[in-house]
Parts: sequence; structure tokens; C-alpha cells
Amino acid sequence: MAQTGIVVMGGSGRMGRMLCALIDGAEDMRLVAVTEASGHAWVGTDYGTATGGAATGVPVTDDAARVVAGADAVIDFTTPSATVAMARLCAEAGCAHVIGTTGLTAEDIAAIDTAAEQTAIVRAGNMSLGVNLLTQLVRRVAASLDADYDIEIVEAHHRHKVDAPSGTALMLGEAAAEGRGVDLDAMADRGRDGITGAREPGRIGFHAIRGGDVIGDHDVIFMADGERLTLRHQASDRSVFARGALKAALWAQGRPPGAYDMLDVLGLR
Repeated sequence: MAQTGIVVMGGSGRMGRMLCALIDGAEDMRLVAVTEASGHAWVGTDYGTATGGAATGVPVTDDAARVVAGADAVIDFTTPSATVAMARLCAEAGCAHVIGTTGLTAEDIAAIDTAAEQTAIVRAGNMSLGVNLLTQLVRRVAASLDADYDIEIVEAHHRHKVDAPSGTALMLGEAAAEGRGVDLDAMADRGRDGITGAREPGRIGFHAIRGGDVIGDHDVIFMADGERLTLRHQASDRSVFARGALKAALWAQGRPPGAYDMLDVLGLR
């Protein structure tokens, strides 16, 4: 069986380690290399020994250009600046790029979309099947309920998460805005503090909770006089994101250049 060669960015992190472990146990893919930032203690070592096990022959390197040239796909749950730089490298090498990085700006996304003119890039704020089904439900409900229903999005994550709202919350907000036929940037309410006055009609509210080891909880609440409808997704195991990313890496093989997301991967578009 031909194996898809994968590079994992940031293999020392929680998601990186999980991705590497899943790849190691798969028959249709192999781990080509792990990348880390220059100066990281693992750079120049074998990934197996770096994680406390036997040598595997998989290098940990800060020379991303070299290892991407010999890979079929890169999986990336890192930082916006690293992701944009990797997108350019993948475009030059014709290597598929799967992006789960959050906190991307409009400028970052534009740079990634430019790279996608040369290679297949799958970018999603959340890689799980359940969340991507939820976005479809949110879009449909938002389109079905009129403006008498206020929309609020509440998300909770572990204390170490550095961006807010989460990428998933923004995905859900985009789905709600699309259902309503409005622009999210114009209608988003990112926080309330002090004497804010009455809620403005049509706004889409976001609220971020941080604490403990919460993997990811997301509620989309539609509220009108006399009733509330809540659509909820709760992640209890981080592997749902890793498995989705690996599915995307396999799906991207042989695809024409373009900017894709998990709805494409899952056949939900």
C-alpha cells in the first residue's frame, strides 16, 4: 500500500504529539519529519528519542523547506506567522497543507489563499465532523428564524488557549451570518462591559470562557421572547481534531490547487 508522507509542524505540542502517534499507527501514511522553531531543544534530534522512546529515524528539524520538498502533506496547528510561512513553502513544493491554526487575520488568510493558487490547502477553524455538521445546522436555523431571534455564541476552552473567540466560534458566527445574509464583521459583538445599553437587534454576540483543561465546548443560542433554542457541541477528546486533520491530508492528495475546508473533505458542501 502506498503511504502518504506527512510532516507535522510543532510535534512537541499536545496536538503535534497526538498527530504523530496516530500517523505511527496508520497503514496508509508515514511520518516524514517533525518541524520546530529554531532554538527549540528538540531540533537536530530523532523524534522517537525526543519523546522518550526508541529512535524512529524521523528527524526534528527547523529546516522546513527541505523536509516539505520530500512530503505529500503538512499538518499545521501552530501560530499564524508560522502557518503563513509554511503555506508559501507548500505552494513552492506542490505539497498539500492542512491548517488547523486559529487566530489568523484577514491578511493572513489572504496570503494563504494566494498560496492555494499553487497547491491544495485545507483550512478550518475546527477539524471535527460534529462541529462541521453543527455549522450546517447553524446556517439553516439562522436562515429559518427571523431577526426576532437574537444569536449568541458561547465557547469554553482550557486556560492555555491564547486566542479568543476561538476559531470554531468564528466559524459558527460566519455560518449564522451567512444564514441571515449579513456580514459578520459588521454584526459581531465581541464583548460587553459596563453600561452598554440595550442589545442591538441583529447583532451576533461572542463570549469566551477560559479555564481548567476544557478541550472545547461551543453553544449557539437563538433567543426570542418566550423561547430559546441551543445548538451545542462538546469535545471530550482532542483526537477528534487530529483524526479530522489526517482525513483532510489524505483527501487532499491529487486535488487541484485551491482553498478547501472540512465541508469539502466531508462532502457536506
